[in-house]
Amino acid sequence: MDRIAILGATGTIGRTLARRLVGQQRRVLLVGRNAEKLETLARELNQPFAVVDLTRSAPFEAALREAADADGGFQGLVNCIGSVLLKPAHGVSDEEFREVLETNLFTAFATVRAGAKLLRERGGAIVLFASAAAEIGIQNHEAIAAAKAGVIGLARSAAATYALHNLRVNVISPGLIRTDMTCRIWENPSTAAASTALHALGRLGEPEHAASLAEWLLAAENDWITGQVIGVDGGLGRILPRR
Repeated sequence: MDRIAILGATGTIGRTLARRLVGQQRRVLLVGRNAEKLETLARELNQPFAVVDLTRSAPFEAALREAADADGGFQGLVNCIGSVLLKPAHGVSDEEFREVLETNLFTAFATVRAGAKLLRERGGAIVLFASAAAEIGIQNHEAIAAAKAGVIGLARSAAATYALHNLRVNVISPGLIRTDMTCRIWENPSTAAASTALHALGRLGEPEHAASLAEWLLAAENDWITGQVIGVDGGLGRILPRR
């Protein structure tokens, strides 16, 4: 029976997606770096896990291959890994920029490369996460915007490369979602108000908004969708906010 590998499974969106999929009787492989958090989530959901640093592609691919060989392969891979760095370009060090690229773009590339090796014989789905900041200029987002724009370009090229293998590659492009990673923004009244004002719907996103779309993109009945970048952003990436 096929299953879904969730990379970055212990993050807010990753674990929300895992709970949704298991609730629909889907099987998942929980992948991440934090063994303690993975073990806790795996016990809750009664699902297997793999402790892997996705910035090191060889161990990551080996873990996926071992899981596929042991238990029937995968139907899809979802990369929920991300980071936040809100600084202007002149304030970003080389080390910080490399970390942003490694966390966001390198792991996305590793996901596509591993997914292509695992899924191209039978087809399936890869879902990546970008950001509305990659599509509309937002101040102090240069590093993360550059990395996430790379994710979008990667996904569109990979969607073209693997279309004849029935391997679909799509991107979710969120606005500000209330997650553990973004808590410094939305828990602070002043930054929360400023961020909310950027979204035309006048409110921030919730983890379920992104997780439900990821679940939808993974579904077999949606297998005619590929190469798309879908905003889950309260309008941030496309329309002006209310005044």
